[in-house]
Amino acid sequence: MIDFELTPNDQKILDAVREEALVCRKYARHYDEHEEEFPPERLPEADSYPGAAKAWAGRGDDDTSFPILSMLYTAAQTWGDYSVRMRRDTGGLGNAALRAAGTPEQQEKWGNRTLAMAITEPGCGSDPSRVAMTAVLDGDEWVLNGEKIFVTTGCRADGVVVWATIDKSAGRAGIKSFLVEKGTPGFTVSHKEKKLGIRADDTAAYVFKDCRIPRGNLLGMDETIPKQSSGGFRKVMKTFNMTRPGVAAIGLGIAQAALDFTRDKLRDAGIEVEYGPGLHRQPAAVQTFQELEALYEASLLTVLRAAWLSGEGQPNNLEASICKAKAGEAVRLITQGCIEICGPLGVSRDELLEKWFRDVRITDIYEGTGQIQRLIIARTILDYTREQLR
Repeated sequence: MIDFELTPNDQKILDAVREEALVCRKYARHYDEHEEEFPPERLPEADSYPGAAKAWAGRGDDDTSFPILSMLYTAAQTWGDYSVRMRRDTGGLGNAALRAAGTPEQQEKWGNRTLAMAITEPGCGSDPSRVAMTAVLDGDEWVLNGEKIFVTTGCRADGVVVWATIDKSAGRAGIKSFLVEKGTPGFTVSHKEKKLGIRADDTAAYVFKDCRIPRGNLLGMDETIPKQSSGGFRKVMKTFNMTRPGVAAIGLGIAQAALDFTRDKLRDAGIEVEYGPGLHRQPAAVQTFQELEALYEASLLTVLRAAWLSGEGQPNNLEASICKAKAGEAVRLITQGCIEICGPLGVSRDELLEKWFRDVRITDIYEGTGQIQRLIIARTILDYTREQLR
């Protein structure tokens, strides 16, 4: 049976993270308006707030609640700010791919580095099977050519897991992933992306021009092109079953901040949010607010279920897509609804609500848009193939 009840130690960890998140929030507007700067790896206040790091490190490797707690931990962090952290974690999306598909030798060599993952291209967004970047085997080296855009952690990362095709005629089956270290000749970080939201976040564009890497840098070391399946492509795609719930949690943390802010402003205006009377007996603003809260709670439950399945070692492909699709839409509606309730305060740059509205948009876009998630859900439930339902 699923049990989302928090232990006293779990609650202690989350309380400590929330306390740190409030400190991080003080820096949020500065880095939003100075997107050319990177938030520091460690805030000056870090030594004064060691609680969350110590509690998290001491939870124990045998803690079966870890997947669920990690989602709540992520949401508690972004409740403060998306980009600013008391202490920046090591690792990136590429590290998840390394754990999912890398050989033992590759994991030992690359596991301690922060790895980005580069999929999106100027002509390839939500459908990674359309990757046009090429990898050609030349003796004991792969030669990479192509461009990648919107690479998360792209500037800070030590290296990248980059998707490229070794045979365009093979479609998805020809797509492989390669480990590329920063500083490799022919690999250039062309610029940092400018964006609507998460402005201070580290998002880069890459160019690969006759970039040569060792043959052993092929992730998983599978050079074959299977005729009936996508092989390594499918294996690396499973990375998203682990990361999509985390993306949903990121958005829900920001949405919770918007709800808390709006509740406080309603109270300041003499309007209390009460849960006893029916909605029809409440002021219109309270009715709307409670509907937004219900949307938040429903979305959170889908995230926790997907995380629980992962922790139990059960398939969660469907649930990962459900929570990503549900939360991706919900956080947009929640932050937009909070702006409408707050009126001028909602769009004022004196408050963070308008920033939160901009920041949550990415959670419905990266790692598979909401539209793509709905396709995955429909195919899974109806047992349709990719060709039958596009």
